Amino acid sequence: MNEIRTLMEKFWICRDSDKETFYKVKRDIPNFRRFIREQLGWKLIHTEKLLKLEKRPAHAEAFMGISEFTDIRDYCILCVVLMYLEDAEEGRQFLLSELIDYVETQLKNYMPVDWTSFTQRKSLVRVLQYMERLQMLRVYEGKSESFSQEAGQEVLYENTGYSKYFTSSFTTDISGYESWKDFEKTDFEEFEENRGSRRINRVYRQLAVCPALYWDSTEDADALYLKNQRQWVGRYLRENMGGNLEIYRNAAFFALEADDCYGTVHPREAQISESVLLICAEIQRRLEEGNIELQEDECIAMPESTFRDIIVGSRRKWKDAWSKEYGEMDEDRLVETILKYMEDWMMADRRENQIVILPAVGRLAGQDPADSKGRGEERVNVGK
Repeated sequence: MNEIRTLMEKFWICRDSDKETFYKVKRDIPNFRRFIREQLGWKLIHTEKLLKLEKRPAHAEAFMGISEFTDIRDYCILCVVLMYLEDAEEGRQFLLSELIDYVETQLKNYMPVDWTSFTQRKSLVRVLQYMERLQMLRVYEGKSESFSQEAGQEVLYENTGYSKYFTSSFTTDISGYESWKDFEKTDFEEFEENRGSRRINRVYRQLAVCPALYWDSTEDADALYLKNQRQWVGRYLRENMGGNLEIYRNAAFFALEADDCYGTVHPREAQISESVLLICAEIQRRLEEGNIELQEDECIAMPESTFRDIIVGSRRKWKDAWSKEYGEMDEDRLVETILKYMEDWMMADRRENQIVILPAVGRLAGQDPADSKGRGEERVNVGK
């Protein structure tokens, strides 16, 4: 087992629920502590009960939200529940009705709160179930899901104490922050006098947690560092995390071998992944035939109608390779689903009324299903 990979994959490791993994990782910390501190610039929390690698990214990306959450309200409720647990002693038991009263009191000045609304009750339930999954809450009696079905349902919880390690700690007052960009700036403030360390951390973080690292100019400081130090960067990543570093004119990727993957990967055994491989192949074909043009930054800008035509045309061309779900999906929903997936994997971006195809599309492509069942090449990007 590669212990640093385990820390990368998991939000944290709790001794109570996974004692074997907890002690294996803890024993191996001296072997990767320096890489985490010097290359990634991350904080490693290790207590008698918990191990957590604070995986702060170089830049905030859309895919970095909590996958279970579907609305801004979910995040607001999460913050309030964390506040409630902060004031509660570890091991303290409390009823759902107590928590609901607290949430309502804290939120009502910022957004409407109406527990007769199924949508709002469901929002609270998503938060509670997420916190249960991460073991911040322990259920003693009842089920959180019951509250979504009917207001007034009671549940008995226990505060495990893990919630105090959920949020990152900051050395400065963040109460006046107005944008996520303020957090990015703060994260690197301690390196202001050492821009070299700041750049190193930014590059390694982007490669470690994102599908790609892009740059617009050959004079980009991060790109220059990466190209000049490619041997060392590739070596440190390979020795500590496995995989290979690939550097191109305007992009870099940290990729894993197909038989040695971890985390969320692309391509994977899923219809949407294989469909995107075929779409990448179609974009590459149109580029080779001169129907679309490559910009100087190796991106392709196209109208939304052209992008739509590529997706619908690919489905029509390779209909036997598409599952029943995607083969019969409404065109508008299909285009939005494919585009969202490509955005999450940094293969596409929406800019004004255009879709910009990013360099990652040129790395992977599906083949004729008659020959290869639509599979792409064997290397796989490190996941999110």
